[in-house]
Order: sequence, then C-alpha cells, then structure tokens
Amino acid sequence: MIIGKVTGSIVSTRKQENLIGNKFMVVEPISAMNGEHKQLVAIDNIGAGIGEYVLVAQGSAARIGCGLANAPVDAAIVGIIDDIGKLG
Repeated sequence: MIIGKVTGSIVSTRKQENLIGNKFMVVEPISAMNGEHKQLVAIDNIGAGIGEYVLVAQGSAARIGCGLANAPVDAAIVGIIDDIGKLG
C-alpha cells in the first residue's frame, strides 16, 4: 500500500462495462513513499475528495479490495487518512 494525496478526479463516459458507476481519482504518492509514479489513477469506492490523503492498494489487492476481482483495476483507494505519524 502507498499513501497519496488526491489531486483530481476523472470523468469517463465510455468505459468497460464492469467499471460503469465507479469514480476515478488522480492520486499523487507522497515523497516519503518514494513512489515510482508521479501520479496514478485509482478507483474510489469510499468517497475520497480532492485534497485528502488516502491509502492506495495496487495490483490484485486493489481489485479484491474494491470488490471488482474481474475488472481492469490497477489501483484502488481503500482508506481516507485522518492522521499521519512521523514518516521516514
């Protein structure tokens, strides 16, 4: 899992059938996580908002975590962070 900040949202009117009704957000991993990506797109089934810090699962954990085991999901927001202790 990584920690990131939600920086935007994505609107997609045409998408694979099993993704219809899902919300997608742009997440920027925080620098302390040394993420390999500057930003990523994550499915959001918990209602995160722009500016919030979130927990993001990737790979098969993302698909399972959002209940879409057979969907092309690579990253999923699985938690909204209330407080972060000391990092690094």
